[in-house]
Amino acid sequence: MKKIPLSILDLAPIRAGETAADAFRNTLDLARCADRWGYQRYWLAEHHNFPGIASAATSVLIGYVAGGTSRIRVGSGGVMLPNHAPLVIAEQFGTLESLYPGRIDLGVGRAPGTDQRTARALRRNLGSSGDTFPQDLQELQSYFAPLSQSQAVRAVPGYGLTVPIWLLGSSDFSAQMAAEMGLPFAFASHFAPDYLFHALDLYRTNFKPSRWLEQPYAMIGANIVAADTDAEAHRLFTTLQQGFLNLVRGTPGRLAPPVEPDEIQWSTLERAHVERMTRVSVVGSPETVRAGVAALVNETGADEIIVAAQVYDHAARLRSYEIVGQVCELAAQESSVNEAVAEVGSSS
Repeated sequence: MKKIPLSILDLAPIRAGETAADAFRNTLDLARCADRWGYQRYWLAEHHNFPGIASAATSVLIGYVAGGTSRIRVGSGGVMLPNHAPLVIAEQFGTLESLYPGRIDLGVGRAPGTDQRTARALRRNLGSSGDTFPQDLQELQSYFAPLSQSQAVRAVPGYGLTVPIWLLGSSDFSAQMAAEMGLPFAFASHFAPDYLFHALDLYRTNFKPSRWLEQPYAMIGANIVAADTDAEAHRLFTTLQQGFLNLVRGTPGRLAPPVEPDEIQWSTLERAHVERMTRVSVVGSPETVRAGVAALVNETGADEIIVAAQVYDHAARLRSYEIVGQVCELAAQESSVNEAVAEVGSSS
């Protein structure tokens, strides 16, 4: 398997019986470990009105994580641009980039990250929507451009700063837009895998080089849960399955403890729906994860994988990410050795 950057997507999950403050402490602990383990970036996602997700004030949490780490890039996966005025986002991420230069990513999406009633409460008279997303994105980009004398409104801090903007999505719309604008693209295949291959093909086929990116760069989301054995990993994975089941039922809650896989109470239709949503998942022992990640990279040609792991026990969550990082690094090293041996053999 080629060496591929690994990143982490975190929602700052609130476990049953705990508070958002507990979730934030766990988030920072995981980020510090990921910093040591060589993960590329640590992204936090904007969601609202979910009892089990504490990452609503995404830019605030990014600052907390960046301030507690030293190397890893920290960013949004993503900020939901229609919920905010572009100038506000530019000022927030300009502030973050000024505080932690060269370490901040700005991933943006056009979904509300919540239900429609909450979206209305967030936006009030903002006047923004998914329909104005292309214009809002261009406005956001303009605030990071070098200052023009004719520019009446400027982001301070923000203008002249290099803050990488990623386009996030789960459809062909986002893929096409990322290609047209020459932006890196992150696909949300960890919960919406249906258009994964179509979106990747559309993005790569139509990509236009820009001042931000010369070649297409695609990151995919994957649920990866690792443990010492396949059985234990599948037990841990039931926390995520229960979470998706609650979403299907319209009853989202806090992160639930794992159960044995055959103890989940769901109908045949509910199970099929959850399994479809979590289709891009790798669950198992180190060897199982190694093979699964290699297959995922080979199938998609992904340039980077961002790992989501909704594991209830914090120690088990840390261990899962540690295993994933170790096995992928080892697989890449062995692949390099094999290629070198083959090259020597062919030249002799």
